[in-house]
Amino acid sequence: MPIDDITQKVSDRYARAAATGEQMCCPTGYDFTDLKSFVPEEVLTISYGCGTPAGLQTVQSGETVLDIGSGGGIDCFEAARRVGPTGRVIGIDMTDTMLEIARRNAPIVAGNLGHPNSNVEFRKGMADAMPVEDASVDLIISNCVINLAPDKRQVFREMYRVIRPGGRFTISDIVSDQVVPQYLVHDAAKWGDCLSGALQVQDYIGGMVDAGFRAVHQITSTPWQSIDGIHFLSVTLTGYKFPPVVDETASSYATLRGPFLSVTDELGQRYERGIPQAIDAHSAQLLQSEPLRSLFLIGPAPLAIHATDPRWCAILPEEKPCVWQSAYAILTGPIITAEDDDHHQYYRGVPLEICSKTLQVLTHEAYSPHFTIYQRASAGVTGTEVACSPTGGCCSASP
Repeated sequence: MPIDDITQKVSDRYARAAATGEQMCCPTGYDFTDLKSFVPEEVLTISYGCGTPAGLQTVQSGETVLDIGSGGGIDCFEAARRVGPTGRVIGIDMTDTMLEIARRNAPIVAGNLGHPNSNVEFRKGMADAMPVEDASVDLIISNCVINLAPDKRQVFREMYRVIRPGGRFTISDIVSDQVVPQYLVHDAAKWGDCLSGALQVQDYIGGMVDAGFRAVHQITSTPWQSIDGIHFLSVTLTGYKFPPVVDETASSYATLRGPFLSVTDELGQRYERGIPQAIDAHSAQLLQSEPLRSLFLIGPAPLAIHATDPRWCAILPEEKPCVWQSAYAILTGPIITAEDDDHHQYYRGVPLEICSKTLQVLTHEAYSPHFTIYQRASAGVTGTEVACSPTGGCCSASP
């Protein structure tokens, strides 16, 4: 289906929903009780996202926030409350009906918030060609919209262009665990249902990294629905546009604490738990970012640690047989490959079937922020205890 046809059909679908009150595809999680205190009912009734964007919790007064696919303006208005009257919010949308509703309600929201003037501006535009200045935005949010764009990699490049060095994004969207087949890709109705345009997890995150973002990682994940054996997930992801390093020649050492036995970072460098590794300034910047710093010890001299060191972190499986219960794990942390103490190899965005013992390990608080766990079976599973290893052992852990 031609890209222009997809875009027009999606726009028509959302314009119709705004006019008729039709319920749209995406899971919702807004706190409408709170929002009703300053957002008009007309806006609340046409809000189709996955919930109030988690990125707004990080907003500081005076920042500039961009909402891709702003619709009736609900997320922009919440951002306006958080940035305060000295901040700025830009919403872009391709649907005239949505823009009309958002613009009409902007001065009402400003009055309800006690702002002397509205600090929200709504612009007509496409996600893959944003009418926004280079390096002008502190935070990008987007709520179940990018999956509707035919060329998502171009959207990610545009995001990188408009974010300031040191800025970040936090977006919610629908992704799939498998490649969406062509009969769904060319089903016009299912584009508006957030299905046909969904990318696999590894392609979605990989496109962000290819655009230049670093430390891309999951904030939340929720199974949404399954169609013809393809599982769709609602995920919230955050990533950063790092500023230039201060000293290109600076070097230091990093030691992986765990819980992983080994990992490979987004720059392609591999680390083994407890063994110090020389790193350059770019690696140090990456490893000291918020989602990675708890995994590493970084300093000017090499530091080896061992299992007796309190900084060492290893989560070992129980010594008992395994049960297969249709659980799958997807690595969604800020690393591209990882290995646990059972020598399972995880590749970011790629589903791996796991047994009951590995499930228990990955749901431990040290591991759980880095994984999405979901069930593929359509009905209950009553597996029997088995030995996972071909040698008769069962997930034997490293010493």
